[in-house]
Amino acid sequence: MKFSESLKKNSDFRKVYRKGKSKADHYLVLYVLPNGTDRNRLGISVSKKVGNSVVRHHLTRLIREIYRLHEEEFCPGQDLTVILRGAAKDCDFHTLERSMLRLMDLHHLKIE
Repeated sequence: MKFSESLKKNSDFRKVYRKGKSKADHYLVLYVLPNGTDRNRLGISVSKKVGNSVVRHHLTRLIREIYRLHEEEFCPGQDLTVILRGAAKDCDFHTLERSMLRLMDLHHLKIE
């Protein structure tokens, strides 16, 4: 069952950046803002500094898959924006997965 949608509008991203809370590690920055609905919305941002379009798209697909696999573990009603840092381009799936789950845990988004 799909519990989330994508953040697409630039205004939505800016709202999450301006009003949301952020936590970061070496690979990712995670912004979280409650959205008042029963669904999560996921936005992913990868700068051109990280790599070419193939690398950026690969990292985006990895983050989407990590979120999809763990979607049921997270509290609904959040706008989530993931920013990938330059160090993420050399990471494998499991390193990014650990990083994302650790940041979700720091934001207290996991359902107990």
